[in-house]
Amino acid sequence: MTVTTPIPATTGARRPGIWRIAGYLSRRQYWLFAALGLLLPFVAWGLVSAYGGVDSVFLPGPLQVLQRSVTWLLEDDLLQDAGISIYRVLAGFVLSAVLALPIGVLIGAFRPVEALLEPLTDFIRYMPAVAFIPLVMLWFGIGESAKISIIFIGTFFQMVLMIAENVRLVPMAQIEAALTMGATRNEMISLVLGQSARPAILDTFRITMGWAWTYLVVAELVAANSGLGYAILKAQRFLKTDTIFAGIILIGLIGLLMDQGFRWLHRRLYPWAHLKG
Repeated sequence: MTVTTPIPATTGARRPGIWRIAGYLSRRQYWLFAALGLLLPFVAWGLVSAYGGVDSVFLPGPLQVLQRSVTWLLEDDLLQDAGISIYRVLAGFVLSAVLALPIGVLIGAFRPVEALLEPLTDFIRYMPAVAFIPLVMLWFGIGESAKISIIFIGTFFQMVLMIAENVRLVPMAQIEAALTMGATRNEMISLVLGQSARPAILDTFRITMGWAWTYLVVAELVAANSGLGYAILKAQRFLKTDTIFAGIILIGLIGLLMDQGFRWLHRRLYPWAHLKG
């Protein structure tokens, strides 16, 4: 008697389409869509500036902005402006991260700390950072510490609450298993909560880095004489919209590079978090 081996139903099955919910994209397809998403707004911008009948004072074309960027680079210390702005953003962000990480973990781990600090943090985070400028100038003067403080205020309180939520989302099964095995309180925080929440916390840092950049122009309102935000504000006074566009686009490019750096680091440190089911 001949036994026929049944053919698995999945033989010849096609990969799910890219438009399926949570569908699959190859790296090549991803970068093609990413390039298209970045290119289309610039094409639309060029068409509107060229054929929309809009005065270049209000809407300079992409080539005009590119020319201004080259002039800024060669003649007007663009690298110095970019460098000082990057320093201010990183200093404010790192200060926020160093303080927010332990506070957020404690809020997420212990209910008394949550009750003590979370309502206060919620209360402060709704206060606009720009409203603190007079106080910051009074307390810290008009030096670099004042600018860094504005970026810190704009990111710290949001970061605390997001890290606390990252810790609270650690599966209870992991906590109960560690308790069953006799883990101490310190081991629970460092080896269970901290380890499990690390991928989400790194994503929190990536998101709040974007917020730090959004507060750059606000920070450079505080008696600055250099930086990308200062250049944008100075250009506004003289209706140099090409410089405004160049500064905004440059901030976006630097932010995009930092964001991709965080994504690369996330993939390297936590490859298992990127596996698709």
